[in-house]
Amino acid sequence: MIDVNELRKGVTFELDGNLYKVLDYSHNKTGRGNASIRIKARNLRTGANIERTFNSGQSVQDVRLDFHNVQYLYTDGDLYYFMDNETFEQPAVESSLIGDDAGYLTEGMEVKLTFYQGKPLDIELPLTVDLEVVEAEVSVRGDTATGVTKKVKVSTGLEVQVPNFVDVGTVIRIDTRTGAYVTRA
Repeated sequence: MIDVNELRKGVTFELDGNLYKVLDYSHNKTGRGNASIRIKARNLRTGANIERTFNSGQSVQDVRLDFHNVQYLYTDGDLYYFMDNETFEQPAVESSLIGDDAGYLTEGMEVKLTFYQGKPLDIELPLTVDLEVVEAEVSVRGDTATGVTKKVKVSTGLEVQVPNFVDVGTVIRIDTRTGAYVTRA
């Protein structure tokens, strides 16, 4: 058991038989009485977000998670296959677990998989990925005074807003947390 005061962003805990990952945390202390701890958390099995308030002194069940560095191999319909860098096992992960992160996955990319009781639970991407632009809108010459952007499609099918000077064939760096263009690579 862990005290709710120890809950911070990224901590995983068990509550009412469900696993939650803390997305946001705030600690509020009034003049009198106990402090209250307000969290926003994501259910790791269903993907639903909750907001919950705890009183100081309460506790939740901590969980033991295993982290494995894996390499992305390929996708086969609804399953994504990875290879563990140490044991060379090939766990298959359902597309519902990957979600929108699928647009950042390229063959050979190293990611971190989180396992709970031998089952894949969560995926952690690198902070940035480099992807090649395969489709781009035509830019109009002289439209640079106001920082004009355009939409491009990268090799994985992801669409990104980029500056006007980015063309087809350019490799760009994308922030995986926000999906925003960072720079040319």
